[in-house]
Amino acid sequence: MNDVCATQSAPGRPKPAELPLGGDAAGILGSSIPAVLTAANYKSGTKPVWCPGCGDFTVLGAITKALASLQLPPHEVAVVSGIGCSSRIPAYTTCYGFHGVHGRALAAGTGLKVARPDLTVLVTGGDGDGYSIGGNHFMHACRRNVDLTYIVMDNHVYGMTKGQASPTTEPDWDNKLAPGGTGIRSFHPLVIALAAGASFVARAFSGDPNGTAEIIAKGIRHPGFAFIEILSPCVTFRPEQREWKNHVHAASVDTTDDAARAARRIMTDDGFNLGVLYAGQRKAYAAPRHPAPRSVAELAREFEL
Repeated sequence: MNDVCATQSAPGRPKPAELPLGGDAAGILGSSIPAVLTAANYKSGTKPVWCPGCGDFTVLGAITKALASLQLPPHEVAVVSGIGCSSRIPAYTTCYGFHGVHGRALAAGTGLKVARPDLTVLVTGGDGDGYSIGGNHFMHACRRNVDLTYIVMDNHVYGMTKGQASPTTEPDWDNKLAPGGTGIRSFHPLVIALAAGASFVARAFSGDPNGTAEIIAKGIRHPGFAFIEILSPCVTFRPEQREWKNHVHAASVDTTDDAARAARRIMTDDGFNLGVLYAGQRKAYAAPRHPAPRSVAELAREFEL
């Protein structure tokens, strides 16, 4: 778990009014939190260690802006991740965080949301973590439609392990580890998410932090599994991705709640359409109600001879 730090005002800025906290929140945050939360209130004192120019810097900023726009207290938000460059994000926030094992972030996040439906749960990761070793969890998380938000920073490469081809890498990407390219068709996460049952499917670009923050906020507000692919360039191993800023564009059509129409749009787009491409009406998963918990003594009596 991350330490949830008491919020401080920036130097020279008036300290915001504070609100009292009760119950467990008081023990976590201290006696008060700001009456108006800003993006800075969600950033921890841990400095990111990403490469200069990495798109994940602005994704982190977009997440904190989205949380501030919704005025969600940090102690009511949990950020869950797996393994990879983008999976470092929980440590950089003041929210609760869980840095799990490779490919299992959605399993942990789903369990947390079902056990604690009162929390806002964000799951973060990359294309390798989410679509390769985590691919099975990805499909079934979409199918279950638990009310959480899955943010994937897609750079079409394994960045932390020095530049191997990932599931979304172009088949003809020539590199030292795969001369001439892999020759394998790229994984299409938006199509898979829609087909598997995700009720919210969107694409954003890290070079547009305000637009990305808006999409993340919409995903959090949406009831059900919200999947957001964020094109986040890896300028270290894929320097050509700097050109993405010249290719991205707003989707030419409005959001639809028709899955068939959304499928046609996603299957035929150029991979650079930005916006909420699908927002369905499927009811979010509701955990079954269990009987009230019993004491150890009560349970033990059931095994008495």
